[in-house]
Amino acid sequence: MKKHLFTAAAIVASTLSAATLCAQTSLPAEMAYQVKNEAFNNSKVEELAQFMTDDLGPRLAASKMKLRAEKMVIDKLKEMGLSNPRAEYAYDFQKGGWDNEKTYVAMTAPYYCSFAANPMAWSGSTDGLVEGECVAIDVETEADLEKYKGKLAGKIVLMPETQTYEMVFDPLATRYTEEELAEIAQDPRPLARRARPSNWQAARRLQQAINEALAKENVLAIISGSGTFNVPRSRGVQYKVGDPEPVPQIILPVEDHSRMIRMLAKGESVKMELEIKNSFTDNQKINNVIAEIPGTDPKLKDDIVLIGAHLDSWHGGTGGADNASGCIVMMEAMRIIKDLGVKPKRTIRIALWGGEEQGLYGSRGYAKEYLYDSEKNKKQSGFDHFTLYLNMDNGSGRFRGIYLEENDAAVPFFETWGEALESLGFNTLTLRKTSGTDHLSFTRFGLPAFQFIQDPLEYDRTYHTIMDTYERLSLGDLQVDAAIVAWLALNAAMDEDAIPVKPGYPEAAATPSR
Repeated sequence: MKKHLFTAAAIVASTLSAATLCAQTSLPAEMAYQVKNEAFNNSKVEELAQFMTDDLGPRLAASKMKLRAEKMVIDKLKEMGLSNPRAEYAYDFQKGGWDNEKTYVAMTAPYYCSFAANPMAWSGSTDGLVEGECVAIDVETEADLEKYKGKLAGKIVLMPETQTYEMVFDPLATRYTEEELAEIAQDPRPLARRARPSNWQAARRLQQAINEALAKENVLAIISGSGTFNVPRSRGVQYKVGDPEPVPQIILPVEDHSRMIRMLAKGESVKMELEIKNSFTDNQKINNVIAEIPGTDPKLKDDIVLIGAHLDSWHGGTGGADNASGCIVMMEAMRIIKDLGVKPKRTIRIALWGGEEQGLYGSRGYAKEYLYDSEKNKKQSGFDHFTLYLNMDNGSGRFRGIYLEENDAAVPFFETWGEALESLGFNTLTLRKTSGTDHLSFTRFGLPAFQFIQDPLEYDRTYHTIMDTYERLSLGDLQVDAAIVAWLALNAAMDEDAIPVKPGYPEAAATPSR
């Protein structure tokens, strides 16, 4: 590959690979042609894109809509001819299921204005259509709550501003430049710094104290501001099955939330009317959707090449970029391999995870069941059969390379497999780590699990908002991504060698200092 990290470690890994295993090999150019031809001339990406967004709708963890989506996706995988499509229990989930059934939010004084609004997941409902006077509170510590005691009953409470809009002059959507990719390719380990402690736990405790105090005050609703361009973001409240139903909590875009804050600061009377209907279900489990193309080699068929993305989404949109895009690519990659009639040596498995947005529940449950039980510090039977995991969860931008998670031994594999992908712009290898998604459930045990470098497009502006829908998908990029995943998965499934587990693992996963 043209752009990769030339470190001493990479050179040693490459040398050792050649000396002890044999020169790394790739499937022939004829197979690369077949994969690309199927991906670009017989693509089902458009069909899958509409299915995963318009048809499935929102897919909040454990919700009725998520359970509906699981059944529909299983039927789709059966239709594709994959083996044993199924939903597998992964993890207990104390929050249970929650679905939004109606949202109406408007300001009625000093004038009428309807708002784009998004209820916080696992928050409660209003008692039908309600109207109330707005009060802005200023709370920086729990002691500040005392001044509002006995004054908020029947009021609609506006939380303090935590985000303001500032005009920027950057383009709304971008692709990586060659200079940016070259920077990403640099090994960060010589300059690594310990992360600074975060104060998120203190902020969470304060928010919980505010919620409890306002519930005792019997307020009508709590309004927060998050999201710009008049598009509210999605979040959830702390809740578990059996708790009292929380106060209705609603997110408005900062433009609307800040407007009312400014009016109240000037002494104006501001009123709102709301009708929020949410339903709670006692579904305390997270499921993954899984299917395979079985391996055929007597010695290697039990080895697993795993590809995946998370099926769950937030409730405000239809989870287009986050993460229908990943599901589309992984399903299309499986279709390509299946329709080409390739008989892989190793089993190729697709896993569409549940509960990623709430804490990687689905992939963590899979890892515990099949790979390594952290509570018992015990390898499971599947650990030594784990060959590779490829994850997608950064929007629908084109793959430009891959984060190799400081696994130097992976470099020669991706250098060789990637030669056929250079014409698609996939030519950046980096030993950098990346965070925030399901591959972490496997890398923590030293397993070869990787996330792709993707063109950012407009991801940071749109994910976790109500506009994360079909329109956020770049279908041409998804076609390229599916071809790349199919090619890499096939090579991993057919190669006599496999990327090794990092030295010292999985034992190192049980060491707190690591």
